[in-house]
Amino acid sequence: MTAADAARVVTTRHRYAFVLLGSIQATLIFTLAALAVPLARIGCEFDLERADLILLSAAYGLTFTGLLLFGGRLADRYGGRRALTAGLVLFAAASAAAPLAPGIGALLSARFAQGAGAALVAPAAMAVLRTVFPSLTAYGRAMATWGGLSVLGATACNLLSGVISALLSWRWTFAVPLVVALAALALTPQLLPDTAPNQHRTLDLPGALLATGGITLASYGLVVTDASPWSSVDVLVPLLGGTALLAAFWHAERHARDPLLPPRFLLDQQRALALTAIALSACGTALTFVVLSLHLQQARDWSPLQTSAAFVPFAIALIASGRVAGPLFGRYGARAVTTAGLGTGAAGLAFLALTRLDAHTSYAYGLLPGLVLLSAGTAASFAGATVRATEGVPQQQTGLAGGVLNTAMEFGPTVLFAVLLTLGSDASSLAVTGAALAVVALLNHRTK
Repeated sequence: MTAADAARVVTTRHRYAFVLLGSIQATLIFTLAALAVPLARIGCEFDLERADLILLSAAYGLTFTGLLLFGGRLADRYGGRRALTAGLVLFAAASAAAPLAPGIGALLSARFAQGAGAALVAPAAMAVLRTVFPSLTAYGRAMATWGGLSVLGATACNLLSGVISALLSWRWTFAVPLVVALAALALTPQLLPDTAPNQHRTLDLPGALLATGGITLASYGLVVTDASPWSSVDVLVPLLGGTALLAAFWHAERHARDPLLPPRFLLDQQRALALTAIALSACGTALTFVVLSLHLQQARDWSPLQTSAAFVPFAIALIASGRVAGPLFGRYGARAVTTAGLGTGAAGLAFLALTRLDAHTSYAYGLLPGLVLLSAGTAASFAGATVRATEGVPQQQTGLAGGVLNTAMEFGPTVLFAVLLTLGSDASSLAVTGAALAVVALLNHRTK
């Protein structure tokens, strides 16, 4: 057997490594959506306003999104497994602190810390995955499955968090990320290959500070638009400050010797469209979860357990679509699968928007069709867009690719989500997101 043939062989050890890394990735997204279903109960327990609930929902995503690029550079510089271990330690510590929070301040702090740990774990996991599958063919198949793990994690969260909060307490929801993080720390030395640090890469600290500050400030400014008008100081100061920092970051990266984010990396048309598809798909899923969870509990007086049960068909359609997407790649290609997924997801959001989320609308005939279409579409679009976003990325930039990919994934549920909630009604937010998915589907179809 030649070295090339050996690289293509996927052994049991490779599969176990993928299961471990995939479980970590799904758990990071699980944690992002961990408070979606019990959000109403947390609001009652801590006597929170809607604006506080939106901030609490976005806290994890703010630091996750803001630090991902730097996390990707750390993974490329110091090695994927080292970065993964360090991130898991922080993630586990924050997950242990969150359920002990006596009030909103402590809970917010724990969520911010969880996001920081996740920002190091996510790109490091992709860097290790590239080492596990050195063959481009095997890596491509792995990435097709990887793309569906995020929406699977979010869906599993909506199912489990409602059951956990109904039978125990919302605080026990954090047991899932804690257990997974501790198990991953124990199994990493046995299952995951060590990755040598790249001594030739610098950290570009100025770029990291500008990117982190800019993304976090701008994201926060958009999040608080739900509580304050766009013309208020609370919105304009962080929004303009974040925009200025991001402009300075883009200028600095064009002249840096070893930039944190090479500008040409995002200027590739295929990659830019794929990242946009990921951001919008993630936004549509997160928006639907939060909007419907609050609608079912507040407008229809459903329990958290009933609310979780309402998303079971979503999970079934998601798994079925994910299994079908793999064979379709080989027959039609990632571009066609991504386009079809975006179009189907757009149809699902349009169907939900047409119900206007009226309390008297039938779940079976009003909400369920839209949920199933959205689930099937986002599973396919995530899988296809993940493949297209990582095609042609050299191995020494897999941490960077992981950081950018996850930034897009978190940008949707954090920034786009916050903007859409200011449109006036939940139905309008769903309709606009569906229209955006349809536009990206058309552009993706026309792009080779």
